[in-house]
Amino acid sequence: MGTERWLLPEGIDEVLPPQTHTLERVRRDVLDIFYRWGYDLVIPPFIEYLDSLLTGTGSDLDLQTFKLTDQLSGRLMGVRADMTPQVARIDAHRLRRNEPVRLCYLGTVLRTRPDGADASRSPMQVGAELYGHSGADSDVEVICLMLEMLRCVGITQEIHIDLGHVGIFRGLARHAGLNTQQEAELFDALQRKARVEINELVAFVADAQAKDMLARLIDLNGGAEVLVQARTALRAAPRTVHDALDNLERIAGQLQRQGDTSTLYFDLAELRGYQYQTGVVFAAYVPGHGQEAARGGRYDDIGKVFGRARPATGFSADLKTLIALGNRAVAPVLGIFAPAIDNSALNAAVTRLRQSGERVVRGLPGQIGGAQAMSCDRVLKQQGKEWVVTIEGV
Repeated sequence: MGTERWLLPEGIDEVLPPQTHTLERVRRDVLDIFYRWGYDLVIPPFIEYLDSLLTGTGSDLDLQTFKLTDQLSGRLMGVRADMTPQVARIDAHRLRRNEPVRLCYLGTVLRTRPDGADASRSPMQVGAELYGHSGADSDVEVICLMLEMLRCVGITQEIHIDLGHVGIFRGLARHAGLNTQQEAELFDALQRKARVEINELVAFVADAQAKDMLARLIDLNGGAEVLVQARTALRAAPRTVHDALDNLERIAGQLQRQGDTSTLYFDLAELRGYQYQTGVVFAAYVPGHGQEAARGGRYDDIGKVFGRARPATGFSADLKTLIALGNRAVAPVLGIFAPAIDNSALNAAVTRLRQSGERVVRGLPGQIGGAQAMSCDRVLKQQGKEWVVTIEGV
């Protein structure tokens, strides 16, 4: 029983040396990429009032959020499970700019349950958001930035981009006259690709064309030919559906013209984030990994409740998952060992080496273990009046 007090809760993990060194290097590299693309770093609080934290995100995030009562105000608070609503609040309420705004973030979030098999409940969420532009160009920009981030962390395999658009299902559901409950049930069946259930759920739709179009969504997935097939299969759909198809075509065309080498895959029944996404949705997949490596989409007007309805598009990922998928080797943390001697010349040498960027570990009187035990491949040795760096063992 005594050892159980050191156990971590299920799905809660920690990072130890030397993996922490690699994580920190990758974190800096990713933030540098965001900076070079014009994205400014924001650091939202770990906890907020619940009504602000869950604004416009639907019930899924509500179930994922740990809740507690603020002892000062008596109001209900939540520990962030997703930083996207926080960044939307910052753009809408704190910055209040009219021009396009590019923001990025990186920090730990906490969730009540893992998002997928073997997933962490405390991922290190990294992402970028672009506010104030509603065209396909901003969607293309964030997808390209997402791809550069994936390559930065060392993912060298061919990346597959899965593209969908919530406007297609939403337009067909309204055209068919589905009520809220019917739409939710059909949405759930589509995500599970449950063909029998889908056919049962659309059976009560009076309009034969509307019924057929909803039933055929499950089959509209594959390469670029899917968009051509959709034009025929959904030809009787309302204008909003064809506008969504136009949007997907523009995004795919721009990605190809920019020299994107990832494989594009279209799934018109893919509706991740349906409760708050308003346009294109996308996810990046890496061969051999069942869950998406990163995901995102367009979620216009999420800032409306904060006083400003702004177009928005962005993506997010778990940095720890990205490192596990990448080929960035765990860098050995090596340094210089300084003996446990109180000597002014030695102290000066240590200071100079640290100021030059070297890692110097001071020995302590009576300690167990020397240079090797302290992960040092070099030592400071006295030669005459000077202290010189030498290779350990030489």
